[in-house]
Amino acid sequence: MRTADIRPITTKEYRDMPEGPPYFQLIEGDLYMSPSPNFFHQSIIWNLAAAIDRYLEKHPCGVARFAPSDVELSEISVFQPDLYFVANERRHILTEQGIAGAPDLVVEVLSLRTEAYDRGAKRLVYARSGVKELWFIDPDDRAVDVYDFTKSVDEPAAKLVGDDLLRSSVLSGFELPLKQLFKK
Repeated sequence: MRTADIRPITTKEYRDMPEGPPYFQLIEGDLYMSPSPNFFHQSIIWNLAAAIDRYLEKHPCGVARFAPSDVELSEISVFQPDLYFVANERRHILTEQGIAGAPDLVVEVLSLRTEAYDRGAKRLVYARSGVKELWFIDPDDRAVDVYDFTKSVDEPAAKLVGDDLLRSSVLSGFELPLKQLFKK
């Protein structure tokens, strides 16, 4: 007996949903609820956003935003990364809702509830969509995996821990000590 094919949810159908909370992401045509992050997760994003804001004040090379903000990557994928950056020359992808297209840099803070999606399907969609750099921040291990998709989709260009500095090929000259990133 054959079951009927289930059609993916489209970006238009996603946009027609009531505004959150709760917030959802559209991953390859399937809806996933995004529960509120814990305090440490929010501290990490706060620390990173402040550091990037200071960097952008000195180097006004683009715009950074944090969740909730929609990143529409295809007709069936709308993500809400923890933080993203779009370079000035690509500002045309900014929309009222977030962006329509691939950011230059995406940051995902991992949690037990989201890590499989982040490292799996979302990483592949980010790479396929044209994201240049992706950071996975692991609060439990206090580590960061930096992916440079111009070099590899599967292997991080850097695995940072301890006294390492977080650097970016997209944000030239940006440096943040991991100890400052993980400060509570």
